[in-house]
Amino acid sequence: MAKKLWNVAIAGATGAVGNQMIECLEERNFPVGRIKYLASERSVGKVLEFRGKPVQVELLDHDAFEGIDIALFSAGGSRSLEFCPSAARAGAVCIDNSSAWRMDPDVPLVVPEVNPDAIAGYTRKGIIANPNCSTIQMVVALKPLHDYATIKRIVVSTYQAVSGTGKKAIDELRIQAGELLNGRPAEAKVYPHRIAFNCLPQIDSFEPNGYTKEEMKMVNETRKIMDSDIRVTATTVRVPVFYSHSESVNIETGKKVTVAQAFELIRKAPGCRLVDDVASRVYPMPCDAAGQDLTFVGRIREDESIENGLNLWIVADNIRKGAATNAVQIAEILIKKYLK
Repeated sequence: MAKKLWNVAIAGATGAVGNQMIECLEERNFPVGRIKYLASERSVGKVLEFRGKPVQVELLDHDAFEGIDIALFSAGGSRSLEFCPSAARAGAVCIDNSSAWRMDPDVPLVVPEVNPDAIAGYTRKGIIANPNCSTIQMVVALKPLHDYATIKRIVVSTYQAVSGTGKKAIDELRIQAGELLNGRPAEAKVYPHRIAFNCLPQIDSFEPNGYTKEEMKMVNETRKIMDSDIRVTATTVRVPVFYSHSESVNIETGKKVTVAQAFELIRKAPGCRLVDDVASRVYPMPCDAAGQDLTFVGRIREDESIENGLNLWIVADNIRKGAATNAVQIAEILIKKYLK
């Protein structure tokens, strides 16, 4: 009997994450029958490829999802709020990469290595949410430690690549670096300040409590995915790196975890790669994680200021595992366990 094929739509197909979703579907040999690329009016008529064949971009509207089984959304929060319900009514299961649905109690927020069983909740609204890129890589690395020793508190500082903002930010970093290296002033358009040769301790807008929206996403999403009892505090920083986010993470656990035990737990954890040989100056770096789907973990050491604590350095490609790959992995579980 032939393997069942699934009709897939990608909303926001012309963006950086949309492009990566296409690539991930190809790389992972997802059983696609018909594929549909959707975008705003300005991109309609553009031609992209899928498995070597041309596919013309169509308009993202309320009638675009007839006959679609799975809709991968990376079109921004407002469009997800507007069009995901229409896609679900047409019979498609939406996997949304924006923040629009993440904290909706009727929408599962899923990282396949951490809480795959939550996917079953898609039936409530026909929508599954992809977490924030920084949240994804952190919970992938912390899941085995939480299972073993129960994490009580997380303190995380992120060092996030400009690709998390999109193509305009990538171009801005490249242009600013060129201007500065040639002795000319650099103009900031995407960010409130220059990003080249600089660090910005602001990602998204500030909330009344003094934290940014990005920081509160990490707090709230981690608790929803892993454990509502975990206390989380975050500082998120934009750095002049093109691809891959880095994180310095400190955890306090319910019982002691030695470095050797942490090594073994990370080494066996799905989606993780232990990269930790400080004697040889080997540790995770964004330049090595770019283009990869794994979460790289290193610089593991005990926190000597508390009884049961660890420090970790976590790096992953924010466009792949932090967005597109995670969404396609959800779709793989969906067709294997839930759709017929």
